Amino acid sequence: MPEPTGAAAAPAARPALIWAALAVVFVLWGSTYLAIRVAVESLPALASAGLRFGAAAVVLAVFLRVRRGAGALRVDRRQLGSAALVGVLLLAGGNGLVVLAESGPPGTAVPSGIAALLVATVPLLVVLLRTLGGDRPRVWTFAGVTLGFLGLVLLVLPTGGSGAAPLAGALTVVAAATCWSVGSYLAGRLRMPTDPFVATVYEMVAGAVALTVLAAARGELRDLDLGQVTGRSWLALAYLMVAGSLVAFTAYVWLLHHAPISLVSTYAYVNPVVAVALGALLVAEPITAQVLLGGAVIVAGVALVVSTERPGRRTGTATRPARR
Repeated sequence: MPEPTGAAAAPAARPALIWAALAVVFVLWGSTYLAIRVAVESLPALASAGLRFGAAAVVLAVFLRVRRGAGALRVDRRQLGSAALVGVLLLAGGNGLVVLAESGPPGTAVPSGIAALLVATVPLLVVLLRTLGGDRPRVWTFAGVTLGFLGLVLLVLPTGGSGAAPLAGALTVVAAATCWSVGSYLAGRLRMPTDPFVATVYEMVAGAVALTVLAAARGELRDLDLGQVTGRSWLALAYLMVAGSLVAFTAYVWLLHHAPISLVSTYAYVNPVVAVALGALLVAEPITAQVLLGGAVIVAGVALVVSTERPGRRTGTATRPARR
């Protein structure tokens, strides 16, 4: 999705509102990794993700229809196709694989904090895609990419102890980050709906459909027993629908219109810190020396990329959030 024109094209916002919106994005998006882990304790992974995005799409579509009238969601076929492709990559590929990685028994499922750290590599992957597309990022941007991927290796490198992330699950999250990066890269180059909220509706519909089809293919719908789903998982799913898919995204889009992109893009290295802290505090996920070292190196690499890219407002590294 092309980035909105930024703060210069919108009325000035009070600093207190900007920091309040940033706090929403930092905390809510950082907390969605833990909410995913709780939701998949008794809900099937892909089916729960499909339900989350389908419900959020309906709520957002109804809101836009009521506020803007009958033509609020009108797009042409090319815009619809572009939004659908991006939605499948972001939500079915990106989010769906993260949900799969966080599901499963202990020892094979990826802890929510580690999943967030691995997803933090998205800005680094986008830089690589830009390079393949003919762009020439700065030398310090490549230094940040190299540093970030070194942190990724440190995070998943087997050491003989319990500090490393489960390799299969970690690779699944890396595949999710790759899908998210490709979707983010294409969103800035395809003919998307001009309104980001309208684009989000169609992205979430396409993602929900794809996730539901994949869930059916895996037998999740056939084996689903609603009587076995805990209230804890239902609450987590509701939190993901409202906090992750509606409230935080709305705050993010508002920030893109009222705050410098260099400030908004700090979510990329604050969210993992929030996720690790919440996982440790609320569900006792271990924070080992390996997690701390690998995570710190990843966050440092992402911070270097984001800070280096500040002069260019349309570089593509921060135009799409890692929306969880």
